[in-house]
Amino acid sequence: MERWLIKTEPETYSIGDLATDHTTEWNGVRNSLAQQYMRQMEVGDPVLVYHSGKEKAVVGVAEVVREKYLDPNDAKGKAVCVEFAFKGTLDRPIALSEIRATSKLKDMALVKISRLSVMPIRASHWNTIIEMSHG
Repeated sequence: MERWLIKTEPETYSIGDLATDHTTEWNGVRNSLAQQYMRQMEVGDPVLVYHSGKEKAVVGVAEVVREKYLDPNDAKGKAVCVEFAFKGTLDRPIALSEIRATSKLKDMALVKISRLSVMPIRASHWNTIIEMSHG
């Protein structure tokens, strides 16, 4: 089992939208490295949801419920998408500034490759963020 972090603009699609929809198709990703990671996702993999833009914080948890399939919005027919299900919101959002200031998270992909919209994260990083959210 791999753990993932996905980034989304909350004005476009937020954790609240996922909570309302229960599941969503994660499409429109075109970055080749992000696409490579989406191809590796498996049903049951846990996912942290990060709000980019003004908020810049990890806000919730989702789970992969459908593995890669062709993105119906890709005219070239090469990109894949996956489906996520809502699992919950964090007790409190964990801001990017907090993540950067936490020594246990200094080598997290979110800090090193900040523009990437889909990335794997280590179990230790996952656990640290979840612990931080509990207060």
